[in-house]
Amino acid sequence: MVDPPTVAESSSGSTATASEPVGPVPSARVGRPGRTERAHFIPETVVLPAGAQAPVQPAVTVDGQLKVPENVRHVGWWDGSAYAGDPFGRTVIAGHVDSANGSDGFFVRLKRVKPGDVVTLRAGENRLSYKVTAVQVVARQALATDSQAFDQSGAHRLVLITCTGDYRRDRGGYESNLIVIGKPLGLAR
Repeated sequence: MVDPPTVAESSSGSTATASEPVGPVPSARVGRPGRTERAHFIPETVVLPAGAQAPVQPAVTVDGQLKVPENVRHVGWWDGSAYAGDPFGRTVIAGHVDSANGSDGFFVRLKRVKPGDVVTLRAGENRLSYKVTAVQVVARQALATDSQAFDQSGAHRLVLITCTGDYRRDRGGYESNLIVIGKPLGLAR
């Protein structure tokens, strides 16, 4: 059932329905983004609590595996994850703990990160800092299915991932993954 149109009486005593304009219709204003417009960006640099920095490169998933940069001093932003500053989803950055020749990877430093520490992502003039809320060890085979590290629903979080535990050559790598989770400290700028 549809409600009948309302009737408005003009100053001259005539009536008009609410769907008929009374007088000229003003033109629409052209708006501008407000100062509160949320900034978001693809991270280009990650800064760990002690001030160590590494370049961040896009990392893709191939055959179900996240391909991080071969250079162990660089880290990879999963291109299926949230941008830094998005209102929801996880910004996922993964990197090597070491190399095949035994040199340390940039994310060996994650072993010293603890809750309360601050990690910052930057790109050009943009930046967003995160307070570490959790450090977890997850079995390698459970990373994608049980850890929620790649979940893109829910509140925005930063997720840093590297390898940890025993190295098992017969199984193709480390037994576990170290996951550092951070909550944004305000909005990206």
